[in-house]
Amino acid sequence: MADRLPAALGPLLRAARERLAAAGIDDPALDSRLIVEHFSGTTRTQAIAEPGHEVGSATLSAVEAALRRRVAGEPVHRILGYREFYGLRLSLSPETLEPRPDTETLVDAVLPFARATAERLGECRILDLGTGTGAIALALLSAVPAATATGVDISADALATAAGNARDLGLGERFKALHSNWFEKVSGRYHVIASNPPYIPTGEIGNLQDEVRDFDPHRALGGGADGLGPYRVIAAEAAGFLETQGKVAVEIGHTQKNEVSGIFAAAGYRLAGAHPDLGGNDRVLVFER
Repeated sequence: MADRLPAALGPLLRAARERLAAAGIDDPALDSRLIVEHFSGTTRTQAIAEPGHEVGSATLSAVEAALRRRVAGEPVHRILGYREFYGLRLSLSPETLEPRPDTETLVDAVLPFARATAERLGECRILDLGTGTGAIALALLSAVPAATATGVDISADALATAAGNARDLGLGERFKALHSNWFEKVSGRYHVIASNPPYIPTGEIGNLQDEVRDFDPHRALGGGADGLGPYRVIAAEAAGFLETQGKVAVEIGHTQKNEVSGIFAAAGYRLAGAHPDLGGNDRVLVFER
């Protein structure tokens, strides 16, 4: 990248946007703004009100390095090291998926039940299987002050990230990180068992968007040969950890509603709700015994 970046905020934003646009990045205006604001510690308002604001050489170097990574295909939130989810800022790490807006559908699907349970009983115990950044559990804890959550993951890196996110958000007292392969080390009973499990058929991971395939951890994507392995485990074992009248909520791939419903029906569950994502695709199924 030959062109030196200008040291004034307005021209810097423009140059960054042009560079990403020239590289064919999908949303160059948004990505360049996120990068420049993050590394310069400035806001959108500042860029409008003080376009001549001087940017130091260390900041310019950091923006330059970030733009190179973005042009090479690395997702912008991996470069920033965090992603917003349900109004919460969550740190990312190499072994966590980036929490995406589709997964907010799962939070919306169980939140009324979690709130009602907390009001009725004074508590709501949540189990988040494959917690990653802690996104689902922490979004529910932030919305339901009487709730507690256990986030389960097979990755120690993910658990450290989730626990750090819980602390940073002031939710550390109500969140427990548990290193477990699904239910192996889980104990007790929960009112809500939630999961965004790996559901991509292993053979299809290579066909995913570059940003997902090359930067999301494959262990958090692949659900076995048919993508349904984790649902079989959850359906088979959840009953031993579910409170009477509790609910199990899972995110699914948009073509998997019938298969996943069948797996849970065979294990004695009834479909209590199906929730589409923002694009209108089947995304979240809620089951009860």
